[in-house]
Amino acid sequence: MSKRIKLGEDEYEVDNLSDQARKTLGSLEFTTSQIKELTNLQVLLRRAKNSYVDSLKQEMLSKKAGLLFGDD
Repeated sequence: MSKRIKLGEDEYEVDNLSDQARKTLGSLEFTTSQIKELTNLQVLLRRAKNSYVDSLKQEMLSKKAGLLFGDD
């Protein structure tokens, strides 16, 4: 059973594609995986940013109130 790709409503067997079409498919697959990786990195960085903002807020409140909030 050969690999198949679906574009819109049509489905194609990769073995029947031209060399140029296979190269383009490879580029498409690479680009798609890079987008997924960058999206995951964006989520990770957004979580880190939110954590830093929360830590900064906590530090500022601790200094203002003269109390230490949190586990530290």
